[in-house]
Amino acid sequence: MRIHVFAAGDEPAGLRAQADRLREEAWPGGGGHDPALRPVAMLLEDGGAVVAALDILRKEIAHGGERLAAGGLSAVVTAVRARRRGYGRRLVAAARDEMRALGLDAGIFTCDRPLRGFYEAAGWRVLPGTVLVGGTVEAPLASDAPGFDKVTMGELFDARAGVLLGARVDLYPGPIDRLW
Repeated sequence: MRIHVFAAGDEPAGLRAQADRLREEAWPGGGGHDPALRPVAMLLEDGGAVVAALDILRKEIAHGGERLAAGGLSAVVTAVRARRRGYGRRLVAAARDEMRALGLDAGIFTCDRPLRGFYEAAGWRVLPGTVLVGGTVEAPLASDAPGFDKVTMGELFDARAGVLLGARVDLYPGPIDRLW
């Protein structure tokens, strides 16, 4: 078992094709990420097959008088045939370490409420009362919008990132990656 980390688009063609098939299986017709978010692809390979993949998206945010390097998880997927074997949990846990290695001040993202336990088992924690506001300034999308059942997960790598706790955080990743 091996975890690969690449700047998105730099993956070897064979690994990228396998990861793309996993993503298409989970989100038919889904697209790529905004390059301005400096995506990092993480792929877990077992026996020559990519069995899990995720992307880390990154940007600088301003909140509570602090400028923070923030990152979030996106497009987390495990092959249907490989679920319930710990692959996804292992990759999501490795993403925390990768975010720290990238020099981020905080890892912060939303997930569907039923996935909370999965992310907690991988070492992430719930950020109570924290709401992410995605989309754009002109067309915001808040994680607490009616009809959403989201929870905000995260890890604060720098003490300054404590300003994100219990706050509405203007993430604004843009019109492509509306909410990571």
